[in-house]
Amino acid sequence: MTAALSISHLTKTYASGRQALHDVSLEVQRGEIFALLGPNGAGKTTLINIVCGIVRATAGQVLADGFDIGRDYREARRRIGLVPQELTTDMFESVGATVRYSRELFGCAPNEPYLEQLLRDLALLDRRRDLIMTLSGGMKRRVMIAKALSHEPRILFLDEPTAGVDVELRRDMWNLVRALRERGATIILTTHYIEEAEGMADRIGIIRKGELILVEDKLTLMRKLGTRQLTLKLLEPMHALPPTLRGWDLTLGADGHELQYHFNDASGAPVGIPALLRRLSELGIGFADLSTRQSSLEDIFVGLVTEGAA
Repeated sequence: MTAALSISHLTKTYASGRQALHDVSLEVQRGEIFALLGPNGAGKTTLINIVCGIVRATAGQVLADGFDIGRDYREARRRIGLVPQELTTDMFESVGATVRYSRELFGCAPNEPYLEQLLRDLALLDRRRDLIMTLSGGMKRRVMIAKALSHEPRILFLDEPTAGVDVELRRDMWNLVRALRERGATIILTTHYIEEAEGMADRIGIIRKGELILVEDKLTLMRKLGTRQLTLKLLEPMHALPPTLRGWDLTLGADGHELQYHFNDASGAPVGIPALLRRLSELGIGFADLSTRQSSLEDIFVGLVTEGAA
């Protein structure tokens, strides 16, 4: 089956000599929600802008729904919708007119029922005659989403779509994304809200200094790189770990009032915990309470990015 988006050996070097992307290859399957994560300046927006025809690549190839973005530009671009970070629209147009015009730009036949439902889904139907300049920032962001979806794209790019927006728009946005995916659309998103990627994405890609350092199924990634932590609240503070406990990955916290055991197991089984608890009992080390914590996608992301910056 042809991938919805196929990127091969993509490189972008600017005239200044700065290399924004280096040999990036990636395939995103139809109906997939793919999250691209990376720190500021990592190359996320450059990659999106190349795919969407805004920036020209130095080398490499991109196929959108099987069409080359350079050789078959019109066919490729018609299949792509983009919600950019910046609010870029005509402030003196009405909401309805600018969304309708966006559809016409792609050569699509009029479809008023579709556009009306789209505006309704984004809580814009009652504002369709209002000038964009009169809208709040959150409502302008809704207009940008409507414009991106006006021509019924098969591939939708969301570049930091919920940055600085209210909770209601964020909720409506993700409900719409889920509905689009159910209709077969492919969604590629970048976000600083890593909990959104954790909740929405099927696969995760992490880009660092222009290189795609990891692409993995979300659940597999969290099993492979995630860690678990057992925390014991001690009855008596401990100033140093006894030599007999060196077989476990243990640290002291809370000024010696907590004993933390770190472990990583793909099956999720509590490796070593029963033996550790028995050993603590033998040593007369008592505890009042215990709790476990699973590392989040944000923990994994920060660890990978920090490792590369060292």
